[in-house]
Amino acid sequence: MKKLTLILLLVCMLPKGTYGQTTDDALLRNRLESYFSHYKPIGAQFLRRAHLSACEIDTTERNITILANETFAEQAFTPQSVERIEQEVRKLLVGQYADYSFSILTHNRDIHELIPNRLREKPDKKRQWNNIDYHGAPWVRNVSSPISIRHGLDGRHVALWASHGYYYNIAKEEWEWQRPRLFATSEDLYTQTIVVPYLIPMLENAGAIVFTPRERVWQKEEIIVDNDGSKRNYIEATASNKWKNTPNSGFAFHQGPYVDGENPFQAGTARMVKTTGSKTRYSLVSYQPEFPRTGKYAVYVSYQTLPNSIDDAHYTVWHRGERTEFRINQRMGGGTWVYLGTFEFDKGYSEFNRITLTNHSSKNGVITTDAVRFGGGMGNIQRGDWVSGMPRALEGARYYAQWAGMPYSVYSSKNGQDDYGDDINARSNMVNYLGGGSPFMPDSAGLHVPIELSLAVHSDAGLRRDGQSLIGTLSICTTDFNEGLLGSKVSRLASRDYADALLDGIVTDMRYKYGKWNRREIYDRNYSETRQPDVPSAIIETLSHQNFADMRYALDPNFRFTLARSLYKTTLRFMSEMHNKEYVVTPLAPTNFRISLDNKGMARLEWDGVDDPQEKTASPSGYIIYKGIEGMDFDNGTVVRSRNNYEVRLEPGLLYHFKVAAFNDGGKSFTTETLSAVYQPEAKGNILIINGFNRLSSPAVRFSDTEQGFDLDEDPGVTRGCMPGWMGRQLNFNNNSRSFGDSGDEMAGTFLAGNDFNYVSTHAKAIVAAGKYNIVSASVKAVESKQLPLEQFDMIDLLLGLERDDAHSLVYYKTMKPTLQHLLRQYANHGGSLLVSGAYVGSDMKSDEDKNMLAEVLKCQSASPYKAANDSITGMGTTFDFYHQMNEEHYAATAADVINPVGKSFAAMRYADGQTAAVAYQGNDYRALTMGFPFECIKSDKKRNTLMRGMINFLINRQ
Repeated sequence: MKKLTLILLLVCMLPKGTYGQTTDDALLRNRLESYFSHYKPIGAQFLRRAHLSACEIDTTERNITILANETFAEQAFTPQSVERIEQEVRKLLVGQYADYSFSILTHNRDIHELIPNRLREKPDKKRQWNNIDYHGAPWVRNVSSPISIRHGLDGRHVALWASHGYYYNIAKEEWEWQRPRLFATSEDLYTQTIVVPYLIPMLENAGAIVFTPRERVWQKEEIIVDNDGSKRNYIEATASNKWKNTPNSGFAFHQGPYVDGENPFQAGTARMVKTTGSKTRYSLVSYQPEFPRTGKYAVYVSYQTLPNSIDDAHYTVWHRGERTEFRINQRMGGGTWVYLGTFEFDKGYSEFNRITLTNHSSKNGVITTDAVRFGGGMGNIQRGDWVSGMPRALEGARYYAQWAGMPYSVYSSKNGQDDYGDDINARSNMVNYLGGGSPFMPDSAGLHVPIELSLAVHSDAGLRRDGQSLIGTLSICTTDFNEGLLGSKVSRLASRDYADALLDGIVTDMRYKYGKWNRREIYDRNYSETRQPDVPSAIIETLSHQNFADMRYALDPNFRFTLARSLYKTTLRFMSEMHNKEYVVTPLAPTNFRISLDNKGMARLEWDGVDDPQEKTASPSGYIIYKGIEGMDFDNGTVVRSRNNYEVRLEPGLLYHFKVAAFNDGGKSFTTETLSAVYQPEAKGNILIINGFNRLSSPAVRFSDTEQGFDLDEDPGVTRGCMPGWMGRQLNFNNNSRSFGDSGDEMAGTFLAGNDFNYVSTHAKAIVAAGKYNIVSASVKAVESKQLPLEQFDMIDLLLGLERDDAHSLVYYKTMKPTLQHLLRQYANHGGSLLVSGAYVGSDMKSDEDKNMLAEVLKCQSASPYKAANDSITGMGTTFDFYHQMNEEHYAATAADVINPVGKSFAAMRYADGQTAAVAYQGNDYRALTMGFPFECIKSDKKRNTLMRGMINFLINRQ
């Protein structure tokens, strides 16, 4: 390679006249120059032009070496495209050179080398792991999982991160974002909304252990329990062997900020104990925090790796009365935070909400323990005179690396003088430090974690002012560093193979799902995040955050899911191919989920499996049913194989919650929405709750000849769960302005609530408080497919949330589709009672058929949205507030409906300005109560219970 490179460089330095003096030479040169300058790759686009760099003619060997510039290397090479290029170049060889052999090189490589392994008949073993592998226990193993994964990513360790974050600009002496505020977000925030809620869970559902060099938890609370802290929270119990201090320093926490270079993992002590094989007599430590409020908290543990550490340390997470058990390999990864999972914990101090570690092990050695961390926390690294004031998850990797105990050289390669450069380098440096000494990085020092792949998720710049033309996706790798070799001496062409596969997968999946997408280049360049890692690595520039057409996709959560699933599938395939293993893609989540109940308390859960038309291996082979009882967290799941139903006996009076995931040999899917059920032996009626709130959406879109952008005030859209992705409202919609897309920063650092898909449980809790009623629930799709007869119920509670046809979502949503309207009309004709609530229950009913449904069945008509600032509603003998402004606690109905009575109906509730918020109808045949705002958006539990009792009395008991 060195010799070839030298020849090519010399050739490039030759003057044009030295190519040959004959007519054939000049003609050949002109033809080649024209060919490369006009070359266009199939199915992609170059942003820069390819051209001929040099041509060497060897008349002795009758061979021609053609060198194209690096742009030519930025296309995807396939056996077919290489054959086509060579056929086209063969036709250009004239005169005496017509029968010469030739080779085409670009980026110092023959184009045949650039065909990825996955497309070769015979893979290039130099860019595969071959005999290189890790065969020990994984870093973290959830032993409570009810399934085993044979053909996924079980036991594979992956490094993954979202691009940029908040950082301290030393020259300006202020904290700032690394990328501009555009279209209500920025790259610093946007890429997290792909990685955190979608891509990381997908990889973990496939069995992978995912390391990310940034805080992964979108939560501002942080509680640390440590052996050097309060003995009320840290409790030791000795039964077999005594706990004692380790010989090394450990973690210790102090209040206030941490200064540059301060390592919290060198400030205190850690504990150790000899192992025992006894399952009944063992020593234990308990980490029992005082939680400030009920909610979801991440759990991180820490320990030390000693010469006689064991690989099966037994941790138990007690979360709201349930328990999940882990085995941690303490032979690796000591002296940093190790993520176990995110769990629901109760407010306060309780033994039902804690972490325990025992010295029970199948191995002889020692178990060590240090601090345990709950939550994500706020940034606490001081730069200059300030901390950032942002949640830690939004800061750059440099600051998390310090909090995670990394050596100074890992997170500050610029000696504390350039946080921007430090942040970029810290991401890869952490990967190498953790992976050093593993089979994939055998010659470097580190913590022996067998990380074997690295992926950075970014977005890019680029602008098309027409508002319709896409920029698309670009991938990046580095192949010419360290003599073209990775830490294990595997060829860095493996990184190009990964980058090529990522790009191919995204374009294929986006075009299948959305009809179009632009494939850009594969850059093979000197980027830190692809140069530094000692394992195959890539950057994926997902799309242009500067281009409106790209962002119309980017801000839709459905697109993020599709994009993340594409990245997951490619990563699975690539890692499997690197080890020459079979793979199976995880299934999609089940649909048509519904619950029925007999008169003896036997609940029957039913659902339908979903096949992935793009992936034949993704069919489900079974399902996991997760059960939770009110006041407790969900359990670890029960497996059901070869059928789409499950029966469980309900204890009288207890409120149960269920959700279902599909699984196969590749792992498990995301879950369905949460449905609920209650059995009351002396029930006064039977109530069906229908979940009709499935919408996920970008904010309202402005698109005209003069304006483009996203209007959060008109409609903030709906995210999946909470999200920190909004920077602030878009300020400039003028697509001809230099500041087009500029946005504020008033929302930066806020985790705005979205759709949690669990609002059936909110309604069910209120119904339980209202009296003894049997409760079952179903997805609206199950009802629309007529899999649940409605006539058997005394009341239907249809929750619509923020469901509506907003005209810009990538998925079609509608408050009540024609099938559902027909079924509800039939139900009312049979004397049933209807409770309907939603923010667009009136305004989304636009056709004549829709309006007839409102007027004839629900006895109301749509007026105008309620957008006044006052959150107060009065009716049914009380006054209450609802979530009407964007916030971190609960999704908001920012534009609730005003609905007016029709005929004999009447106003049951009114907004603060006197307009009608709810309409009630009491006919001789049936009754209905329709709310122009979501019932679950009522802020007070007590008020919800009071209102539900009154509404049920009106609808069923006729009081």
